[in-house]
Amino acid sequence: MYLTVITQGTISPKGLPTRSTSSCAFKELPRKHSGVMWKLVSCTLYLFVSLLFSLGSVLATADEPDGEVKIEVLFKPDECNPRSKRGDLMNVHYDGFLAEDGSQFYCSRSDKTGHPQWFVLGVGQIIKGLDIGMDDMCAGEKRKITVPPALAFGVSGKGPVPPNATVVFEVEVFSVSKGPRSMEAFGKMDLDKDRSLTKDEIKKYLKLQYETDGKPRDDTFYEKIANDILRRNDQDKDGTLSAKEYNIYKHDEL
Repeated sequence: MYLTVITQGTISPKGLPTRSTSSCAFKELPRKHSGVMWKLVSCTLYLFVSLLFSLGSVLATADEPDGEVKIEVLFKPDECNPRSKRGDLMNVHYDGFLAEDGSQFYCSRSDKTGHPQWFVLGVGQIIKGLDIGMDDMCAGEKRKITVPPALAFGVSGKGPVPPNATVVFEVEVFSVSKGPRSMEAFGKMDLDKDRSLTKDEIKKYLKLQYETDGKPRDDTFYEKIANDILRRNDQDKDGTLSAKEYNIYKHDEL
């Protein structure tokens, strides 16, 4: 996007300076008066217009995106389905590096038990840049994702990541399944069809999804995910999720 640039002469619509004519513009306006009064009016108009264009430039700059996520596909299987979308449950290994010097600040393979990390895509469980960068991925796919500071750890940084740092993640996806927050999943989980979900219903759905993918886990794993979903969405704290509480994407079908 081009920004209007104010020079000491005329205004260039593409941001390129043009030849200056004088310190005061609008000489082409028809004059009904002459002398000091016209010079004062002419300069005042110039300053007023300059202020408007300067303000417009500042507003345009503020409206610009805070950088964009860059994605490089390192490997993609021939059979690449299902593909991840917002609300899906993903199982992923990822390594994090600082773009400035290439130093590594995170490795999921060495963190805790070394298991791939689980999260629901697109709901803020990971940094925004990864929510964007891991969209439309499938099991077995690998990507290199470069994330600008505003979509990573921002002006404050976090832990070993300094303020205003661009970060690079190498990501490998192990599974993609319909997440417990999709509308289709809601209907499958609501076993008694009372338009609300208990923790037990959520856990049963998660267990079925992981067993279907050939990656069964222990009960503690499903308990942790179910508790997290309730904690984030059970607004009235009654221990269940109503259809309204669950519908975080505001789909019309509910």
